[in-house]
Amino acid sequence: MYASQFVFKTKKEDPADEFSRGAKLLVRAGFVEKNFSGVYTYLPLGFRVLQNIAALLRKEMDQIGGQEMLMPALTPKAIWETSERWKILSDIMYTLKDRQDRTISLAPTHEDVISALLSRHLTSNDALPFYLYQIQDKFRDEPRAKSGLMRTREFFMKDLYSFHESAEDLARFYEIVKECYMHIFAACALNAYVTKASGGTFSNEHSHEFMVESSAGEDRVFVCDQCHFAENIEVRVEASTHECPECSRADLREIKAVEVGNIFKLGTKFSEAFGLYHHAQNGDNSPVVMGSYGIGLGRVMGTIADVNSDEYGLIWPMALAPFQVYLISLFKAGDNSSEGAVLAHTLYKDLQKAGLEVLCDDRDKSPGEKFGDADLLGIPYRVVISEKTLATQSVEVKDRAQGNITLIPAHDLVRFLISKRI
Repeated sequence: MYASQFVFKTKKEDPADEFSRGAKLLVRAGFVEKNFSGVYTYLPLGFRVLQNIAALLRKEMDQIGGQEMLMPALTPKAIWETSERWKILSDIMYTLKDRQDRTISLAPTHEDVISALLSRHLTSNDALPFYLYQIQDKFRDEPRAKSGLMRTREFFMKDLYSFHESAEDLARFYEIVKECYMHIFAACALNAYVTKASGGTFSNEHSHEFMVESSAGEDRVFVCDQCHFAENIEVRVEASTHECPECSRADLREIKAVEVGNIFKLGTKFSEAFGLYHHAQNGDNSPVVMGSYGIGLGRVMGTIADVNSDEYGLIWPMALAPFQVYLISLFKAGDNSSEGAVLAHTLYKDLQKAGLEVLCDDRDKSPGEKFGDADLLGIPYRVVISEKTLATQSVEVKDRAQGNITLIPAHDLVRFLISKRI
């Protein structure tokens, strides 16, 4: 794509109504635009990142046996009354009336909805376990929507729900998802702590949250720098010592953190409420044992922007970047016949053929402005063609994350960048 085609431009000044570093950078760089508190538009650059996060999640969910589906955002009051969560969630639930005067909610979560659905479709002969997931819009009337995409009122969530014959089989899959989540966050360049937490309104058992240290975080977590043990303060308050209970080699350190994902052992809470049973081996009808596993796509995006950035701008990991290459020709815009312009066009096409996403800055701007925008947008590799590089039939390649600049032979550029994509 060519930069001159962009409708939304970068901004020089920070937005006055954003406070976290990541939120300021996402608005300045033209990734998102705030509609009002807690509600954002994903502009073309931001939507590309969001789609890349979704693709990563789909790949990982499919690999552990997940089947994708899509449930409605509009849900009847009766579902929430059946699970006795209509009152529990009333403070955050958006509700409305339809023309038949029926009370409807915009779903803040989908455990209740999927349990009601399967109670109508699961038969005693259906094999367990199975795993269903979706990536869908959710709505919560957050009392403290802030920190950009980290806490919003409308947001995209990946929900995975698992259905089992026994608590033992749930425990087995729970560990598989835990490992899968750590792989996902590593691909997002996020150092996540698997953090012990209370089950909240979802479960009577302890759950696990995936926390990333951030000054913009609202959670307080105790972590061990020796063994990576972590515990939410709501659980840790029960303890009388700060010594790590896992390795006993160090005292726990308190950090501020952002929750980018969570996993719950739901047990039979929802299956019993909705009559979701299976035919057990002993011949009895038994409630299905369930698990729930969530990742907020926008929150992942906002957290990356906050912790993987510097004074110059964003720094996206290769797998999630809106483009992987920012191509700059320092030859005069509109001069399509010069050797430099021909090389730029050739490299642009060759990189695209190789499967790399390329943003070519063809604007009539100064080199400084182009370099500044390349850093602000956080695209992993900046490639510059100039009179100096042309003299040696090379290009200048800057690694955005490392900051180092290397001269690469022009004919070797595609191979070099493909090797960095892995």
